[in-house]
Amino acid sequence: MEAIFIILLVAIGLFVSSFRLVRQTDMFVVERLGGYFKTWDTGIHLLIPFIDKVAKQVSMKEQIRDFPPQPVITKDNLTMQIDSVVFFQVTDPKLFAYGVNNPIAAIENLSATTLRNIIGDLDLEQTLTSRELINTKMRDILDEATDPWGIKVNRVEIKNIIPPRDIREALEKQLRAEREKRESVLIAEGQKRASILKAEGEAESVIINAEADKKSRILAAEGEAEGILRLKKAEADGINLIKKAGADNAVLQIKSFEALAKVADGQSTKIVVPSNLMDLSSVVLAAKEIATNEPPKTPATPKKK
Repeated sequence: MEAIFIILLVAIGLFVSSFRLVRQTDMFVVERLGGYFKTWDTGIHLLIPFIDKVAKQVSMKEQIRDFPPQPVITKDNLTMQIDSVVFFQVTDPKLFAYGVNNPIAAIENLSATTLRNIIGDLDLEQTLTSRELINTKMRDILDEATDPWGIKVNRVEIKNIIPPRDIREALEKQLRAEREKRESVLIAEGQKRASILKAEGEAESVIINAEADKKSRILAAEGEAEGILRLKKAEADGINLIKKAGADNAVLQIKSFEALAKVADGQSTKIVVPSNLMDLSSVVLAAKEIATNEPPKTPATPKKK
């Protein structure tokens, strides 16, 4: 009785353990009697004890492998260290299980050899500036090579490019010199621009001052002309008033004498007097006295005999 109970417990245990739960992100490669039987997808599956066997559990998620730096030689015979990152995904679990013994090691070695071949056709400068080209070439080559393994290479990225120490120091000096050169150029450009702006400001200042002086002179001339015009107009108005008042010859002679007195008070040494003021002898005598700055002499009284 106990033996039957033990057999039943073993049978129940084997039956329960024969069920396999396959998650959404995994697939199981199942073998029957040592040969490939089928690939289990998501769900619960029954495994026949002692006949069926789960040969490989394959993750269908995209996987990332960061491979260590690899020594590579450039076209100009410089050795540098380059490490890469490969993004891949299993597309066929059967090929992944039976296509190659160790798929990850195979991808790593294939990545290293492909990288050496690509870098061997590039010099140092091209290697440092052609990451996108290297990434594209590596992805195409790896994707084609891993198809028989049921692997899809989605992307390859060059993580680090480490040139020799002396090359790094030379590049740093070159970059420092380039930065100093750009700095000097920018400073010179700034000084040039400042000089140009200063010269333009001075030129504009001169032009503005000249315009202001011009306007000042124009206004002064206009004011002087206006003053002369008003003076002449006043004189003309005075003459018209005298004419309208009907001034006789006596008044005109008085005005003439007043004008003559004003002229005599000036610095002039010669005076021309109109002939209608007095008789010719009087005019000559007056001109002589003014020219010699001597007071007029009283005519001598003739002596009686």
